[in-house]
Amino acid sequence: MYSFRGLVLCVLLLPSLGMGAQKQPVEQPIRIAAAADLQPVLPPLADSSQRSTGTPVQVSYASSATLTTQILNGAPYDLFLAANSAFPQKVVDAKLSEQPSPVVYARGVLVLWAAHGVAPDGLSMHGLTAPSIHRIAVADPHHAPYGAAAIAALRASGLYAELEPKLVYAENVAQAAQMAQSGNAQCALISKTLAVSPVLRQAGSFVEVPASFYPRMRQGAIVLRNSRRKMNADAFLRYLASPTGRKLLVAGGLDAPGSSR
Repeated sequence: MYSFRGLVLCVLLLPSLGMGAQKQPVEQPIRIAAAADLQPVLPPLADSSQRSTGTPVQVSYASSATLTTQILNGAPYDLFLAANSAFPQKVVDAKLSEQPSPVVYARGVLVLWAAHGVAPDGLSMHGLTAPSIHRIAVADPHHAPYGAAAIAALRASGLYAELEPKLVYAENVAQAAQMAQSGNAQCALISKTLAVSPVLRQAGSFVEVPASFYPRMRQGAIVLRNSRRKMNADAFLRYLASPTGRKLLVAGGLDAPGSSR
């Protein structure tokens, strides 16, 4: 009799225990479309932000142009972090964001990177004319802001005509870095965010391209109009502008938005 009563009690408690578990909703992540230069930068920012706010972050990386096309075609992102402000402005112009203009969350820095041993006399823009340098990787200037910056820097240095036959193009700046790291190119003009990552620091070295050689890279962000997580996306954007967020962005190879560089 007592065993039967105990069994009945357990059966009666099971639904209530299940209902209690259902009262704890799973926090949905904010979906971020991020430019390829942010691959080494966003993971620590996302972890730090989640510890602060409790909201997880899910990131998709690609060139800024590719992400813009996806968003214009209805991709369900909450936040767009681009490598310049021109591409998110296209999204604003298409009425897909409630912001009047992108928020500049950082300034990008262009560098010249090469594997150890490629430039024994030191890296420099003029050193790219050496006969030992056969292939120079850059991101597609039509798709990636860092590719456009690389071409502008080559033109400003007066080296574009001589070096144009050596250029090999990648879909985005991360792929350009991978080409040089793997040996498919001797050098690459890439973002500082990638160059300071542990993998590339171990494999090679870099020098910053003079800031006067390319237009300022104001990396812009927008919250998407159709986002179902607008408050969380806004909170992440504010986190990027916080002292902790700025510190992590600068440590990852970006300049603060107000930098005089």
